Amino acid sequence: MNTPLRDIRGVLIQTESARLLLPNATISEVLSYADPEPVENAPDWLLGRIRWRGWRLPLVAFAPLAGLGKEAGGLGSKVIVLKALGGEAAMPYFALLTKGFPRLVTVSRDALLESPGDADAGDDGNGLPQGVSARVRFGDDVAYVPDIDGIEGALREALAA
Repeated sequence: MNTPLRDIRGVLIQTESARLLLPNATISEVLSYADPEPVENAPDWLLGRIRWRGWRLPLVAFAPLAGLGKEAGGLGSKVIVLKALGGEAAMPYFALLTKGFPRLVTVSRDALLESPGDADAGDDGNGLPQGVSARVRFGDDVAYVPDIDGIEGALREALAA
């Protein structure tokens, strides 16, 4: 029995240099931005750690991670807490810096199309920036689908250093 394709409920997030499309279920909470605690010898995309429900979460700036420019928190910035997918007890969540509030969207699967690459973006060898699993177009919007596993791996490396 074939089941019809369903619409995808997602969240569109604006960062400094890109829009991100994430599954609704990966987002735990949206917080107001506050300066994070610094992490010694951290790469420029790891802004520090924030406190959330007893956890000290690493705060990621997507644009510098993906090689898409600089990004810093400030007035109007928000932080989204994401569920980590790696199953690691020491890091079940991490945080991502955003501009403004995330927007709920419904995307029809048949309207979701891969978008051609950007030669100026930091390339991982597959035509995609680091930390990105896909570039998609839906309607007039273009967005990156973050590689959550890849971001978690980069965080583990950065925090171990």
